[in-house]
Amino acid sequence: MENGDKGFSESGLRRLRDVLARYVDGGRIPGLVALVSRGDRTHVEAMGTMRHDGGAAMRRDTIFRMASTSKPVSIAAAMVLLDECRLRLDDPVERWLPELADRRVLRRIDGPLEETVPAHRPITVRDVLTSTFGLGMDMTSLGTPILNAIFERGLTPNLPVEVPEPDEWLRRLGELPLMHQPGHRWQYHISSDLAGVLVSRVTGRPFEEFLRERILDPLGMSDTGFHVPAEHIDRLPTLYAPDPETGEFLVWDEAEDGRWSRPPAFQGGGGGLVSTADDYHAYFRMLLNDGTHHGKRILSRPAVELMTTNRLTPDQQAARHAMAVDNVHISHGQGQHGGWGLGMAVRTYRGDYAPIGQFGWDGGSGTATYADPAHHLTGILLTQVGASTPDSMHLIHDFWTTLYQAIDD
Repeated sequence: MENGDKGFSESGLRRLRDVLARYVDGGRIPGLVALVSRGDRTHVEAMGTMRHDGGAAMRRDTIFRMASTSKPVSIAAAMVLLDECRLRLDDPVERWLPELADRRVLRRIDGPLEETVPAHRPITVRDVLTSTFGLGMDMTSLGTPILNAIFERGLTPNLPVEVPEPDEWLRRLGELPLMHQPGHRWQYHISSDLAGVLVSRVTGRPFEEFLRERILDPLGMSDTGFHVPAEHIDRLPTLYAPDPETGEFLVWDEAEDGRWSRPPAFQGGGGGLVSTADDYHAYFRMLLNDGTHHGKRILSRPAVELMTTNRLTPDQQAARHAMAVDNVHISHGQGQHGGWGLGMAVRTYRGDYAPIGQFGWDGGSGTATYADPAHHLTGILLTQVGASTPDSMHLIHDFWTTLYQAIDD
């Protein structure tokens, strides 16, 4: 056995570096930051540049738009409230979110918004935290009246429609019928944004303020938030959504005067965070340490266990699987091989190199953040290339395939 980097072989880390460099040197990914850790040792690679046509080099402290990898972090604010008994899993949410009282449910998913039946029961905290409250981004239902209404009302980060401030967002959400009965079907994304609004209503404080006080600051996540301050904007790369036909690097968001250069009207727990590799490393290490960080308890052990074990019934898990496998080039890793805990995917069977129990999530801006309790492994891969082409998703797949080969025990 080679002398490893605390559980990684030197040859394995070289192979990992070579695989990452293949994407950067080949022009498919302008730049990236990758962080892997086991035990007490951490290995970081920073490659390429902040723009596809050159410019400043990527650095370890480069700030990235985390997109849907916001979900595993933002959910922790709700877990604090569960720990403190300020929320209970089976409480109806209408106590804090009266806009969601007396729900109606579509007779059929592709039907007119007026054709509804009464909800069988109120929406609960559990429904919101498990992404089963009845509305979500069902990619198998694109073009239906309900999905069109969700987009038109700015209920998701859907350019060019701006997402409104939280009270107005919730008012618009409350105007719509549910797609499914509460608790019946897993659906993507909107629950994560709703969880942030719920936290704000329960605490009487802006979502980011509470998240920062109870999670981000105790973990030292000083570069994580819902916008990048002006003094750090030079650390935010241009975000690209390559043309699916030509591969041309089309700008999705610039750093200067871009969407993350100022505080947003809506602090979206589902996809609004910016962060760095080291900040996310601290968070996932806390989860691997059963809720503690440098000897200080952030979340209870049961809260972490609830977050990082599958919460879906077989029928709900089938719905998540169906959504994943119908999305072609983003159908990889956790997209096909896992269930869902709270705010993140949880691997429930071994369909590739990662073992059962791995937890985390990917983001449409080219980000991937997971931890593996079996190997006490954390992996963070951050790019500035969205999933409009397969390149960033293929890179994420190859990163994990190579990383697991580098483990040396």
